[in-house]
Amino acid sequence: MPAQAYAGKECVCQLRKGMCDQSCVQGMLDTPFYIACLRLTGRRCLVVGGGDVGLEKVEGLLACDGDVTLVSPEAVPELEELAAEGSIGWDRREYRPEDLEGTFIVIAATGDTDVNIRVFEDAERRAMLVNVVDVPPLCNFILPAIIRSGPLAIAISTAGASPALAKRIRDEIADEYGEPYARLAILLNEVRGWAKGVLPTYQDRKVFFESIVNGEPDPIELLRGGDEAAVRDLIAAAQQTHQPA
Repeated sequence: MPAQAYAGKECVCQLRKGMCDQSCVQGMLDTPFYIACLRLTGRRCLVVGGGDVGLEKVEGLLACDGDVTLVSPEAVPELEELAAEGSIGWDRREYRPEDLEGTFIVIAATGDTDVNIRVFEDAERRAMLVNVVDVPPLCNFILPAIIRSGPLAIAISTAGASPALAKRIRDEIADEYGEPYARLAILLNEVRGWAKGVLPTYQDRKVFFESIVNGEPDPIELLRGGDEAAVRDLIAAAQQTHQPA
């Protein structure tokens, strides 16, 4: 795509082309991303940038029990409050490469292109997880739009092409996959120990759980109708059916 189409839009990636011509993102849609769920509890998570976007990323990391540190000379009031109550650490200064030591994941959310590039390059040298907000080429992972309900999390990704589209998809399916699915996940988790202790193989356990999830009557419809007892009866019946002889 010709650079003239982006007249006035400065390059924000490591190519430092002056004027953006989108050459850095041409391969993004062909990149096969490995989707994973990270356990952040007790892990140091760094956010560089104290604006509204930084606040959004801090809140997301806190929701997953990350040990969050903010690096920024200034911060929006909400971040100041989180620091004052001890929910996050706050280093009130400019970013330094040593901030990455001992860090599991870093998100750069500053309005300074040079700082964002430095964070990316410093993290890459350390083989760390790094995301520069809204600049997919400066990320070795991207953040999908998330639907959360209890233990259930559904991620929607457009490979960085359009976060707005991912959010629209998230909003459209949020009502479809909500509390009943989360409740069924909890009920099935209650019998995981039994299944591992009684059913000898992975295939046996797979068949057992699928017989409940895909069985009749539909456990999701029962939960939508508020009949959790009937779902527990379904699970108990499946346990009897799949009990080894």
